[in-house]
Amino acid sequence: MKQVSIIINVVLAVGLAVLYYLHFSSNTSTPSPEASNTGVQGDIRIAYINADSVLTHYEFYKVNRDKLEAKSKKLDADLNNRAQGLQREITSYQNTAGNLTRGQAMAVEEDLTKKQQNLRVYQERLAQELAIEENKFNKELYDRITAYLKEYGTQNGIHAVLKFDLTSDLLYAGDAIDITKDVIVGLNEGYNSDKTQASDSTKVK
Repeated sequence: MKQVSIIINVVLAVGLAVLYYLHFSSNTSTPSPEASNTGVQGDIRIAYINADSVLTHYEFYKVNRDKLEAKSKKLDADLNNRAQGLQREITSYQNTAGNLTRGQAMAVEEDLTKKQQNLRVYQERLAQELAIEENKFNKELYDRITAYLKEYGTQNGIHAVLKFDLTSDLLYAGDAIDITKDVIVGLNEGYNSDKTQASDSTKVK
């Protein structure tokens, strides 16, 4: 989950860049009549969202975050059980090594070494598996938010959407351009619609 704040930053930082570009380009050049037909006409309209609130109330994020955390805990427990089992074998060997022949001791040590290596490989595989799933989740989160903001901006004549929180460059924004609630409602409606369609598709099959 650590990458989520980064994802939101990436999603919305583009909006700030667009705002700066449009602001400075409008001050340095006067568009010809032909160019004005394809450029931004009138005032630049911007809005902002509170990223923390969006994530707190976005059902897609909450459901999939909980799934990832549950899977991570399950895999951690499995890895811990395996590690404890191996440690018991090592302790048992240490306690009985004096009763073994040199050949027997070498065989046990070789077996324990292989088990330690296998455990490390298993741990690395689990970490990679979780990383892939988290990246997939973050990518889908990014796609869903950007797609909705693009749709919302088109419908409402908004040219840029910024993020407003303690880490953003936006130090002040009035409530009049706060679209957080609208975005949360829209994102959840889209997510619930996707779930309904998926459920109906499953029933048909």
